[in-house]
Amino acid sequence: MEGIPYGRQYITDEDIQSVVEVLKSDYLTQGPKIQEFEEAFAKYVGSKYAVAVTNGTAALHLCALSLEVKPGQKVITTPITFAASANCIRYCGGEIVFADIDPTTYLLDINEVRKQLEADDTKSIKGIIPVDFTGRSVNMEAYRSLANEFNCWIIEDACHAPGASFVNSSDKEVKAGSGLYADLAIFSFHPVKHIATGEGGMVTTNTKELYEKIKTLRTHGITKDKKQFLNPINMTGDYLEESFSNASYEYPYWYMEMQCLGYNYRISDINCALGLSQLKRAEKGLIERMKIAVRYFEAFKSIPQITDYNNMFFSAQSQEGSEAISLSKHAYHLYVIEVPNRMQLYNHLRSKNIFTQVHYVPCHLMPYYQSEGWGVGDMPNAESYYSRCISLPMFPTLKIEEQEYVIDEIVEFFRKKSR
Repeated sequence: MEGIPYGRQYITDEDIQSVVEVLKSDYLTQGPKIQEFEEAFAKYVGSKYAVAVTNGTAALHLCALSLEVKPGQKVITTPITFAASANCIRYCGGEIVFADIDPTTYLLDINEVRKQLEADDTKSIKGIIPVDFTGRSVNMEAYRSLANEFNCWIIEDACHAPGASFVNSSDKEVKAGSGLYADLAIFSFHPVKHIATGEGGMVTTNTKELYEKIKTLRTHGITKDKKQFLNPINMTGDYLEESFSNASYEYPYWYMEMQCLGYNYRISDINCALGLSQLKRAEKGLIERMKIAVRYFEAFKSIPQITDYNNMFFSAQSQEGSEAISLSKHAYHLYVIEVPNRMQLYNHLRSKNIFTQVHYVPCHLMPYYQSEGWGVGDMPNAESYYSRCISLPMFPTLKIEEQEYVIDEIVEFFRKKSR
């Protein structure tokens, strides 16, 4: 069988046509497709505002900048995430405080976060970055309550979770990135994610001030909004000495101001056209991912060597072929199991052209963060998880026969081990 990766983009003829149309248009970048994608994505996740950027890392960096993270300030996040979740704070000179994970959800453990906050005698912890790891939505309502208690902001890293949700205390389903509880949320459109734009990211928020800040920081700190202009200038470009009201002043069309130190984190119309096309079938992709998850769980539930915590997200109606699968809570960017002899299983599957992955090497064990004082033993749940975790192929176009091949090889591996 041909190689089966852990993740793969799905590009249709409609996707290709949407990109071709932009290539034939007047705008390749800074055109109308960007705002169109932002508005459609905001509607999808239920937020008031959305800002499209070059990638998820840029989205995180812009969030940290807009919240004015400064040297000496500390922010809590999980060690089980891609390094960018922590790095964005270091870009601003802030310090990262890792808190351990819940061993059954792999999410940042809110009880461990509370311990860190209660131990913070200097009150230098200013924010929390929970991560919707593998597609499980963090209970942001609980985090909002905790953050309010300790006067912290929240960035929700929802890169794995567009379309995911949790049920709040009012029994309402709240989508990841909706802005109902987090100050800001971010998404990634890397090819293995639910919505692919090649490279790309999005920031969502319900706070207009943060939205305006991020839009300006995305584009070199430049604004063309005359209501925000600071310099007096007449139509010939000459500066005026007398006082003036910029709200009523006639600035030339070409005029703009750089008002803060920003970055070129702009996304192109080409990327956004692809994103818009992909967004149209986002719900269908979630259903296919859930079907794949159900088949994995059913196949592994009788194998004692496999620890699989995915069952809590399946409804009673979750049957193969059913369109009634509950989409609540989990978007299944990844399907992770824990196994003994992980390296042996990884190599065995690789020899069979099945290319699994490990998500992630704990951030606190990366040499950079070890040089910041973190080390082995600091996060026992995260380290135990890392020693056993493996991510299986999970993408909407995974064929049933391909998944059966993956399952058969895993079952056979453990059958031989049990002899």
